[in-house]
Amino acid sequence: MFTYAQAGVDDEKTARALKGIIGLAKATFEFRRGKPGEPAENLGHYAALLDFRDFYLAMTTDGVGTKVLVAEAVGKFDTIGIDMIAMNVNDLLCVGAEPVALVDYLAVKEPDEKVFGEIGKGLHEGARQAGVAIVGGETAVMPDLINGFDLAGTAIGVVDREKVITGEKIRPGDAVIGIASSGIHSNGLTLARKLLIPKYGLDYEYEGRKLWEWLLEPTRIYVKAVLELLESVEVHGLAHITGGGLTNLKRLTNHGFRLKMPPIDGIFKLVHENGVPLEEMFRVFNMGVGFVAVVPQGEKEAALEILNKHFESFELGTVTERPGITIENYGVRL
Repeated sequence: MFTYAQAGVDDEKTARALKGIIGLAKATFEFRRGKPGEPAENLGHYAALLDFRDFYLAMTTDGVGTKVLVAEAVGKFDTIGIDMIAMNVNDLLCVGAEPVALVDYLAVKEPDEKVFGEIGKGLHEGARQAGVAIVGGETAVMPDLINGFDLAGTAIGVVDREKVITGEKIRPGDAVIGIASSGIHSNGLTLARKLLIPKYGLDYEYEGRKLWEWLLEPTRIYVKAVLELLESVEVHGLAHITGGGLTNLKRLTNHGFRLKMPPIDGIFKLVHENGVPLEEMFRVFNMGVGFVAVVPQGEKEAALEILNKHFESFELGTVTERPGITIENYGVRL
């Protein structure tokens, strides 16, 4: 058995360590009290919301994580930028916001014109897919601190006050719809890398693709699909399935979920076959579902029709009165 904590990422320990920072950060809200951009209290889960009277400015920040180590190992940098943008804009969608702009932060050991150019290609492609402008950024050259590079960003979006998606409208019986992921996305890479690379090597062929190709598959950007959904049907909740796997659904509501997940295949099958328990799999990886929408039962068919125009989408199950997440076809409860 091999877990995320054993790979070096202990989410519970991280949460405990963050308590002090979070408490002090929330104490700064008073510095904008009664002023434009006052932080909205008790709103926003994936993104913060700043109050500008007629609308909210949504704001979030995220990075690519240890996926950059795989890119470095194989010398392929032209998709990492897509991942960074995806991780940010997909989070903005979860509060109903339309992503607008982003700034990037690139920290490197030493500048490399070719590598920078390849990263730039990915950033441009990600921005194109998301419909955002990259309006600035920072490149930090720190040979004493960085061994390799790190890529992160901060994104903003806008949402009308009356159109914010908080999850508070979620009710038992609502339909839960999953939108397929493109693969591992940008979460759980530390576990996958430490488990698979030492055993197989990056050039290992699995189901017609090399291991590094499985690991570097860009994170899917859901902006166009979700914005069309928001324009067309009533949506009660939205979740980007990132770090924490399906437990991200608990960020939306105190109600529970009864789900049937897709078959375990591709990179997830390989990880599971190498000793990661099912429950841990669903707590760490997206398991083939990169984004979730919760809609009233009466809107289910319309929602599926819209989403399937963009990416494979399917009904996962329903919201339940009982808290917790039950994955019926795998006998897992989270």
